[in-house]
Amino acid sequence: MANSTSPIRVGILGASGYTGAELVRMLLRHPGVEICALTAERQAGKPMAEVFPHLGQFNLPGLVKIEEVAWDKLDAVFCALPHGTTQEVIAGLPRHIKVVDLSADFRLSDPAEYATWYGHEHRAVELQKEVAYGLTEFNRQGVRKARVIANPGCYPTCSLLPLLPLLMDEMIEPGGIVIDAKSGVSGAGRDAKQQNLFTEVSEGFNAYGVGHHRHMPEIEQELRLAAGRPVTVSFTPHLVPMNRGMMATIYVRMADGVTADDLRATLTARYESEPFVNVTAAGIAPATRHVRASNQALIGVFPDRTPRGAIIVSVIDNLVKGASGQAIQNMNVMFGLGETTGLEQAPLFP
Repeated sequence: MANSTSPIRVGILGASGYTGAELVRMLLRHPGVEICALTAERQAGKPMAEVFPHLGQFNLPGLVKIEEVAWDKLDAVFCALPHGTTQEVIAGLPRHIKVVDLSADFRLSDPAEYATWYGHEHRAVELQKEVAYGLTEFNRQGVRKARVIANPGCYPTCSLLPLLPLLMDEMIEPGGIVIDAKSGVSGAGRDAKQQNLFTEVSEGFNAYGVGHHRHMPEIEQELRLAAGRPVTVSFTPHLVPMNRGMMATIYVRMADGVTADDLRATLTARYESEPFVNVTAAGIAPATRHVRASNQALIGVFPDRTPRGAIIVSVIDNLVKGASGQAIQNMNVMFGLGETTGLEQAPLFP
């Protein structure tokens, strides 16, 4: 077991995917962590250097199947497994292991809502009661106390960071929120899929999950808590022919007497002491290249031409703040480490 002087011994379940590789990349430079186990079902038996040559220079454990992991030698695990497979895995782990789950399996607090959106009953209902939702900037106390963290989805992270403070302060109306979001192709995972082939994706731009994307209930769950009443949003994701990056263009209706400058001031004040969330000056639109490969989120606010309308632009790197970076941020909070440890990388530009 880790103590104040020994490193946290971590395992990464699903280390052969994009988020698994990002976890390895960042944890290699984390001074308080030792990577002790890496799993991958189809790639089991291979060295990490064969699956990800860019990580070949580091002394990493080989890839093994989950049942081969020596759990007594771990303090924490990151679960980067496909949705629907994680619940039973986590439920079967020894109680001394802390967990950050990057799948959607524990993000919805209501098991009935999970069944509605994911097409099968929740397989670890009792464990769900112990889970903290890991949007770190809004739930540090819950993350600090929990054994299992539900790491937020990339689209929810990008959308909730600007919306939650404005709803909490009643600066915008809960109704009529429109989230027009775009993601790089890495958000679809590393599995071979026809729709993600280069010839299917390049030189094009398409919407998907229109009207029924699974991140809808997660976004609405957190907005409901912030607003204190049910919130229904119009959310449409789009696939952009780039490797990584995410942008949410959000249309809101402001409360009486509120201006776009007021929204910007509220967000600036809320995130003034936050290391990973920043608000741009008036007239400056955030771009995905401004946050690439970093754990940063960047938010811009603009007046709309419609009465009481405002447009919010929010950008993150879908693989970092939208997944692996936020997971490490949550691990740091769980173990009482400095929250920015291992996450100090400046954005990669150009």
